[in-house]
Amino acid sequence: MTGTETIGELFAGPGARDYLGEPVSIGEHMRQAGALAEAAGAPPGLVAAALLHDVGHLLGRQVDGPLGGPGGAPPGKTSPEDRHGESGAGWLSQWFGPEVTEPVRLHVAAKRYLCAVDPGYFGPMNAAEVAAFGAVPYSADAVAVRRWDDQAKDPGTAPPPFAHFAPLLAALAAR
Repeated sequence: MTGTETIGELFAGPGARDYLGEPVSIGEHMRQAGALAEAAGAPPGLVAAALLHDVGHLLGRQVDGPLGGPGGAPPGKTSPEDRHGESGAGWLSQWFGPEVTEPVRLHVAAKRYLCAVDPGYFGPMNAAEVAAFGAVPYSADAVAVRRWDDQAKDPGTAPPPFAHFAPLLAALAAR
């Protein structure tokens, strides 16, 4: 089975379920993010990153049961959901290079970065963290993925099916 087929199965299975109380499924959310990146004229790797940014959630579902849950992790502990960028990027690295995996890995930190540089966000980084994040390769791409992530929760928008993105993923995986 190819990587694209394996990813497609995740979208069809765990991706069809509810997404942390959002009005769209996690698969719809991810497909909307990919469609937003595509509409913005993003390069193929960044479209793939936007499409796949929450794949770590889908992997967690296969092992840990339903996404989310009341209260999340206990104070001082890290929830598996807090690491979904890292786990998703690691899993995707078997098929894709850093132009896809790094924005996926960094999109959680990109939210904190945006909190520091955009007054509309909460929970910012301090100045040293902002500088450090801005210096990381692919951080700007991660910020773009984060913005599409934030916009991709519209129940009135019908995203393209996964099959629309399959040729792009297959071409990137073949590099």
